[in-house]
Amino acid sequence: MPLQKSVIEKIEKLRKEINEHDYRYYVLAEPVISDAEYDKLMTTLEELEKQYPELITPDSPTQRVSGEPTKKFPTVTHSVPMLSLSNSYTEEEVREFDRRVKSLLTDQSYKYVCELKFDGIAVSLKYIDGILKVGATRGDGTQGDNITNNLKTIRSIPLKLDTNNKALLDIEVRGEVFMKKDDFIRMNEEREVDGEKLFVNPRNSSAGTLKLQDPKIVAERPLNFYTYFLKAEKADLKNHSDCLKTLKQLKFPVNEFSRLCNNIDEVIEFWKEWQDKREALPYDIDGVVVKVDSLRQQDLLGAIAKSPRWAFAYKFTSRKAETKLNDIKLQVGRIGTITPVANLQPVFIGGTTVSRASLYNEDYIQELDIRIGDSVIVEKGGDVIPKVTEVIKEKRPANAKIFSFPSKCPECSSKIYRPESEVNYYCENTECPAQVKGRIMHWASRGAMDISGLGEAVVDRLVESKFIKNVADLYSLHTQKEKLAAIERWGEKSVQNLLDGIEVSKQKPYHRVLFALGIRHVGMGGAQILSTSYPSIKKLLSANKDELQNTYEIGPKIAESIERYFAEKHNINLINRLQAAGLNFEAEKLEGLPLSGKIFVLTGTLSSMAREEAKEKIEKLGGKVASSVSKNVNYLVVGADAGSKLEKAKKIGVEIIEEDEFLGMIKIT
Repeated sequence: MPLQKSVIEKIEKLRKEINEHDYRYYVLAEPVISDAEYDKLMTTLEELEKQYPELITPDSPTQRVSGEPTKKFPTVTHSVPMLSLSNSYTEEEVREFDRRVKSLLTDQSYKYVCELKFDGIAVSLKYIDGILKVGATRGDGTQGDNITNNLKTIRSIPLKLDTNNKALLDIEVRGEVFMKKDDFIRMNEEREVDGEKLFVNPRNSSAGTLKLQDPKIVAERPLNFYTYFLKAEKADLKNHSDCLKTLKQLKFPVNEFSRLCNNIDEVIEFWKEWQDKREALPYDIDGVVVKVDSLRQQDLLGAIAKSPRWAFAYKFTSRKAETKLNDIKLQVGRIGTITPVANLQPVFIGGTTVSRASLYNEDYIQELDIRIGDSVIVEKGGDVIPKVTEVIKEKRPANAKIFSFPSKCPECSSKIYRPESEVNYYCENTECPAQVKGRIMHWASRGAMDISGLGEAVVDRLVESKFIKNVADLYSLHTQKEKLAAIERWGEKSVQNLLDGIEVSKQKPYHRVLFALGIRHVGMGGAQILSTSYPSIKKLLSANKDELQNTYEIGPKIAESIERYFAEKHNINLINRLQAAGLNFEAEKLEGLPLSGKIFVLTGTLSSMAREEAKEKIEKLGGKVASSVSKNVNYLVVGADAGSKLEKAKKIGVEIIEEDEFLGMIKIT
């Protein structure tokens, strides 16, 4: 029997009312009904949906806390990388940024938008047909975790867009999840009463909450959200300031303290204003974000490495406090780097209790004449990382002790060394327990081999139980399955999950394996460059230092590090064992493929496929996809509603192809 029209209309009316009240309460902070009246509306809707479950939709207010706990968050690839901002700390650095913008934009006039930089967690929200479909963390900028159900619990985030504008139904919104100071304090007070462990600071508790696997628990935490980015390819948006206005119209929470500045002097004035006023805010900020306002000019400026040329973070002066340095301990990193760490009399700085701080290296200790027992000034660099910056010598006690670096590693007693022209000491023993654990953790990390089930606690247990001494040992653990299952608090299922994760890692491509080896100075980008220039480990091994440093974007320091790594016999033995275990030490052959060596840029909306799908097809045929137009690009593929990339391509002479021609190139019928 068909549902009565009145029931459907009543449910829709209730949803609309509740969404409006959520907006007034969580975004505007201007509620117009009492909590009891709100609860009554929600209860009525829940009862109707229970009676007519076929009418429940994902965007219903009742579905904010839904879904079963998940064991692992799926991975999301960002359609446009979530770039990290470069940091500036001085007025001179800010003016230098402005000089670069001016030189790149030649005779064009430009403006800046200044926004407060929230001390929270960056996330992305994707809406399709006006409905929130995917919410993800920033991750490494290219890929993040799909935490949609957790983000749905934040009531200031709309589940359905309130607009009739078709150009604004398919959009991406980015912003920051954070906790207010009072909410954080109240939450910790409640945890203390319940005998639970207290959180360190609002940012860490926000990050930890978003990683929780049960949205019902997430919903109990006081998370807030501010948005600062809108990508709407079908909309005619010219400036970032227009995007912020549009986000407000769509009922997203947009911070009220942004400002359009006509020049860099006004930017500096804005920073100074909030440097003085930040403590009065109900949430933590650690600086000001500065962006070129024009979206066309942003596109022209492009990006370098992982940071845009059109934006930067102007950080506030570090918070500092005086305390006593009780001792200096040495910490051994995964590649043997030995770092001195100050053990401090605990002191409260900028919302957190600091008891340890970096001393960087031997030279730093000597330059500041830091001694055990000194009274010192501790700062939180960028308001995050604690460091000792000054010694109060007039308060130095008579028994203050000069610290000297030992000749042996504090973890394994092996000899330590300091290379010429470097400031750090290193432990020579790659089987040093501290290095073993660090190297295996790096090997198993998401950007490297991404081994499920191989977390820090598991690595500690495997190393301490002498099951593994290096990463190659992981691939013979299957021969010790029964012994592993016999370890206390471990069962057959846990062991099998670990072994399955190790087996899956064998499928990772060559460049991921290179990165996972942990060669000093070779990051993910460097590993990708090396895998292209030297498409097999055999070719890389045969390259000398001169050849390496003449490779595109591989300088002398990286070349020397690679040569030193491969000169070690135990590293070659490790690689031989990994090859025998079946890992990839050869790049997928792209020679002879139709698009080999060709670079594409995509702009506008393709009717035949999503942009990510087009990117995958290009790469499978040997081509590469760039994010911005330059003289190195071979083709600009133009879809509907093409943006400013089209203008730039015409200006510099890049070949422009329509979608039909592109489909012919990738042989789609």
